[in-house]
Amino acid sequence: MFEGEFVSLRCEEDDSSDGWTVTRNTGGTRRQCGAGWGRKDGSSCTISSMRKWYSGVYWCESTGGAASSSITITVTDGAVILQSPVHPVMEGDDVTLTCTTQTSNLSAGFYKDGSFIRTEPTGHMTIHHVSRSDEGFYKCDIISDGESPPSWITVTGKPTSTAPPPSTATSPPATPPPSAAPPPSAAPPPASTPPFLVLLHLVVFCPYCISTVIMVSLYRRRSTGNDLPVSMEMAPPTQAEQGLADEYDDVMAAVTTEHHL
Repeated sequence: MFEGEFVSLRCEEDDSSDGWTVTRNTGGTRRQCGAGWGRKDGSSCTISSMRKWYSGVYWCESTGGAASSSITITVTDGAVILQSPVHPVMEGDDVTLTCTTQTSNLSAGFYKDGSFIRTEPTGHMTIHHVSRSDEGFYKCDIISDGESPPSWITVTGKPTSTAPPPSTATSPPATPPPSAAPPPSAAPPPASTPPFLVLLHLVVFCPYCISTVIMVSLYRRRSTGNDLPVSMEMAPPTQAEQGLADEYDDVMAAVTTEHHL
């Protein structure tokens, strides 16, 4: 920042600032606000007019000795300054640097660690998705007004989520009840014949069956009547029959004799 500018610093923690005081280290000398510099008002510290020797590191301290993160403030009596983040930048974020004079922003060239980066006609340069390799000293230069003091940019890694600590005692996992085996799939029932088809079969085939039975029965009866066994016996002729036969022979002999005469 330029000499003569007004600055106000304030310490805060979880919406509470009690017990915190702004402290600085300039030129190797460590002092709290109100001890020869600035005006202390609770946890705030105001500086009405910055001086070049006020350049240094500023942070907050609690009565218990805790300290906050620090910022670096650079005061220049020149005509050009580089406005950069005072807090560390997180990896992956975008950072905008502004090269300015007390009157306006002009076309400026930007440098990192003494090496030229590029020239921006508006005096603004944005670094997209910063990484650890972007950490270092930056400065800018305006041809008509001169060069700014260097400013340090710190890049920090993204916070990682911590896994919960393992429990000291672990209970054995509950054994799940054995799952019942699924019942065997039953075979699909045979397709049932519609009732009207059954009735149709009865109407068509019953007369045929009845007639067939009758014909078979008649055939069996006829076969039985024709094939009855007959036994024939030759009985010897009786005396009467024998006498008649003799008489018959005599008559036939007489007739024959008479015929020949």
